[in-house]
Parts: sequence; C-alpha cells; structure tokens
Amino acid sequence: MAMKVRPLNDRVLVKRADTDIQKSAGGIIIPDTAKEKPQEGKVIAVGPGKRDDSGKHQKLDVKPGDQILFGKYAGTEIKIDGEEHLIMREDDILGIIES
Repeated sequence: MAMKVRPLNDRVLVKRADTDIQKSAGGIIIPDTAKEKPQEGKVIAVGPGKRDDSGKHQKLDVKPGDQILFGKYAGTEIKIDGEEHLIMREDDILGIIES
C-alpha cells in the first residue's frame, strides 16, 4: 500500500536529486556513506502555508515539480515507501532552479 504524506503549514516534501556512482582517480568506487549528499531536489508536495496575524494562509513560493536548492543540513530525512525524502520548512530553501 502506497503511503501519502501531506506537509503541514510552511513545510515542503522534497526528493533529493539522484547521485551517480563516483570513482576516484585510481578507479576506487566511493561508497554512498563517504559522498556528500546533493543539495538539490524536486518538490513532491507542499503545505498550505503559514498563517498570518489575521489567520489567513500565506501561499508558498514553491510548488510540486519545482527543482530547488537547499542548505547542506536542511530538513529532516524520512523514508516513504522505501525511498528517502526530506521534509523542510520553506525558509530552508535557497532557490528555485529554472530551466
């Protein structure tokens, strides 16, 4: 059964960009644990936004499908259906990658 996650408030669900297999100059394959994780990903779902002083939701600047850049230690890692995702606040997003 597939699990669905709907972020709350100003949180965003992100799937990190895939990393390629990396080799050193001598041909040694670098394991995933030694590699830096990518700081970009794709927005999967967004929350309704923060509430302002009057109680209305302020819409987020990102939407599902956007490619984004985020900080190295941003968000909380979670697993959904065996795949790693991040949940982070919109404030942790540094920018949107436009193609």
